[in-house]
Amino acid sequence: MSTPLRDRITRLIATLAIASAIALPRAAAAEDTQLDKMRAKIASFVGSLMEKQGGSRIIYKVDSDALRDVLVTDLRDDVYKALKESRTAFSALKVSEGSVEVTIADANSRSQLVRKLTTDAAPPRSLKVTDGGAGVIRLAPADATFAREQHDLVEDAIAMVEQRLKDSGVKPASVQQDGADRIRIFLPGVMDPERVTAVFAKKVRVSFRMVDTTMPAEQAELGTPPAGSEVLFGFKEKRAYLVAKDSALDGDDIIYAGPGFATGTKDPIASFRFNGRGTRRLAHVTEENIGKPFAIVLDDKVISAPVIREPITGGSVQISGNFTMEEANSVAMLLRAGALPGRLALVEQQIVQPVSKP
Repeated sequence: MSTPLRDRITRLIATLAIASAIALPRAAAAEDTQLDKMRAKIASFVGSLMEKQGGSRIIYKVDSDALRDVLVTDLRDDVYKALKESRTAFSALKVSEGSVEVTIADANSRSQLVRKLTTDAAPPRSLKVTDGGAGVIRLAPADATFAREQHDLVEDAIAMVEQRLKDSGVKPASVQQDGADRIRIFLPGVMDPERVTAVFAKKVRVSFRMVDTTMPAEQAELGTPPAGSEVLFGFKEKRAYLVAKDSALDGDDIIYAGPGFATGTKDPIASFRFNGRGTRRLAHVTEENIGKPFAIVLDDKVISAPVIREPITGGSVQISGNFTMEEANSVAMLLRAGALPGRLALVEQQIVQPVSKP
């Protein structure tokens, strides 16, 4: 393959990795988006290379059961919040057999709850509502809602796979959706697919830890850190941080992560958002530690260590760190990889022989 062609493919992949994370909101995006066109162009290039060079084909499947559990858990949190805000009397709120079950004696209050969770929600949501009798109401995400969320999850997984491959120096590559819940990866010239699948076998660990201010990090690095603390290094600046070994909060409850720009300065940032459970935990941790620094850690690398100025109650966090846009995108994809509700399961890995010699 000529160098100009390889460079062109590399530029396309680099552009795709950023575009996939800052694309238009999914609800407003048409089927024939610029992102789809770029992926189709890359797939065409990669398909030609596979014919000439051979390579590897890898297929992953997202865990739909894990996604359904997340949706039902989030629905339970929303039900609890709605009932508390309206001061509605209720009992026996629980998750049971893929739905949220709650007992509300007053029929009007049951109707108001359903309306608040559906037509009054922003954006509106679709639910399957079942009357269980004796004041019991059962709520579950509608099939159309699950299908949409599954599609979005696959898109998230594709963006994560693209970025992880790029960060690992594996290129060119084509990553495409294959059916409702599968992802197909073509890797021209790669005749050892195990090397690539190993990249995704390692789970990214996202944690939020308090910074230990009892000793300078540099002193701890040269001597013995205090019990319960350890020295970690920055993602970019490589400076030392003394942080607690135990996490005050983990990243399992992150539901979205993406790059963006800071208001005012327009500097590249990575931002993320928690689900209901994570939002409550973050609010509690930040309320209890005002004035103290806490570290956002990815795989033992400190991404940022801001000082908590006030309780963070909205569940959204922005990370700045003198990032380039590419670095902000990489951080966002790692955050997303660590919290992806549908974990990737390897379905198939196969070496594809070339159809014709280069």
